[in-house]
Amino acid sequence: MDELVASAVSHWAPRFTTNGVAVADFERVTSGLKDWDGWCSAWSEVGAEHEALGAEAVREGRLRSAGQHYVQAAVCYHFGKFLFVQDPDQMREAHLAAVRCLDAALPHLDPPGRRIEIPFDGSRLVGVLRLPHGPGPHPLTVMVPGLDSAKEEFRSTEALFLERGVGTFSVDGPGQGEAEYDLAIRGDWEVPGAAILDAVSAEPDVDPDRLGVWGVSLGGYYAPRIAGGDSRVRACVALAGPYDFGEGWGELPALTRAAFRARSRAESDEHAREIAHTLSLKGRTASITCPLLVVTGRRDRLIPWQHAARLAEEAGGETRLLLLDEGNHGCMNVAAQHRQKTADWMAAQLGAGE
Repeated sequence: MDELVASAVSHWAPRFTTNGVAVADFERVTSGLKDWDGWCSAWSEVGAEHEALGAEAVREGRLRSAGQHYVQAAVCYHFGKFLFVQDPDQMREAHLAAVRCLDAALPHLDPPGRRIEIPFDGSRLVGVLRLPHGPGPHPLTVMVPGLDSAKEEFRSTEALFLERGVGTFSVDGPGQGEAEYDLAIRGDWEVPGAAILDAVSAEPDVDPDRLGVWGVSLGGYYAPRIAGGDSRVRACVALAGPYDFGEGWGELPALTRAAFRARSRAESDEHAREIAHTLSLKGRTASITCPLLVVTGRRDRLIPWQHAARLAEEAGGETRLLLLDEGNHGCMNVAAQHRQKTADWMAAQLGAGE
């Protein structure tokens, strides 16, 4: 296993399996890889297997199974592309397959999902809306990905919220997923956040007075930026987000720095570091006055836990810091210690079931 493959496995293995990749598929792909150049194609081959199973299930009228197979295909294709920026054509082919499979899955999920496109800055932001069963209007949480995640990765997280009566809107913002080809990473996420909140607030079965935001990794920076810039946000979760993404730039994995450089349109590594420093909460934390839950792990090797502690200390409203001693980046290796708690907390803040 070469250095880049070993880095991906070391940093993100629990994330893959927590977010929908079968353990057998993960072991099959990673154990057979000789170098990083084969990463995207290996995951795409497994994605194609699940996509074929989905198509077979549709032909046979087994629609629930079709949705499950297509979701599995989407997440495999997604993890093929997630950091594969050195080959944009191959990365985009895998990404288009992930989008295709998720779109095919949406009507067959329980509850079903619906694709929504939001015009923004000459392009569009694309999200998936899912609402709990029963009469609305429902509270809703906007789910914000990070540097290398996208809406195709969030089915297992959505389920936690939906089971508690909270709708979800998983969205690709600037520099993410379907938006990454036209819109570069930006720090002022209160701007795309406003467009996203406008769109979900206009949905008749969504309660515009009960909106939350949840973000992971770099999304754990974007979510507080939305919360601090838009009073419509009633609760915010920041999971493993940076206070200033430029701090510790040199210690980030090479794969992470390369992805940020590509998705920020930086001309060099130094330029990327400069842009990373513009993703900062300095001077903006006092405006975060809604209830805030900050989650991080002491063993996070990408974003040190002190970033989260600083956000929690400076935020202007009621704040809780959940610091997990054994947690890695995103705390996916200790998922049971925070994922249900987070969904319970958000449901309570938004009055789910009331």
